[in-house]
Amino acid sequence: MKFRHVRAIAVFGIAVVALTGARGSHGASCGGGSHSSSSSSGGSSGGSSTSGSSGSDSTSGTSGTSSSSGGTTTGGTSRDKAERDIKIDSCKLDSTGKNLVARLTVTNSGSLDQTYSITMKFNPAAGSSAVAAQARVTGLKVKAGASQQTEATAPYTGKGDGSEYKECVVSTASKSSL
Repeated sequence: MKFRHVRAIAVFGIAVVALTGARGSHGASCGGGSHSSSSSSGGSSGGSSTSGSSGSDSTSGTSGTSSSSGGTTTGGTSRDKAERDIKIDSCKLDSTGKNLVARLTVTNSGSLDQTYSITMKFNPAAGSSAVAAQARVTGLKVKAGASQQTEATAPYTGKGDGSEYKECVVSTASKSSL
């Protein structure tokens, strides 16, 4: 291969990365963003997870191209697309002290009604003896162009105020057209 071909391929590769951008990792910390939230103790009303049928899109996968330049991701898996629709409003112990509750807002900016299935993971602080907890929301129907609030609830098995759980993250997410 001639040097000019190698150079042309390199320039093309850089252009693709620059045009597609990157979204970052899925394991966001409690510093904000739309996929994590720090926990705190205190009063939230008790809740339950929404139930129904599960979605049909894939619930695992990785995003496409990544770079440190930021920008918009085009493509990706259905998991990535469903995760982008989810905003974590709060993660805390409910007022009864029996449940960990993640309050979520799911925004369907598409042109078709969607059904969402979401698994939340409550992560304990490093060095804590607490075990990670999971909560699920299945069959959440969100109309095209609308937002819907929901709660994902997991039983709290600890003896304290829930402060051993430092963050909650979207573990898996999928959506399917109605």
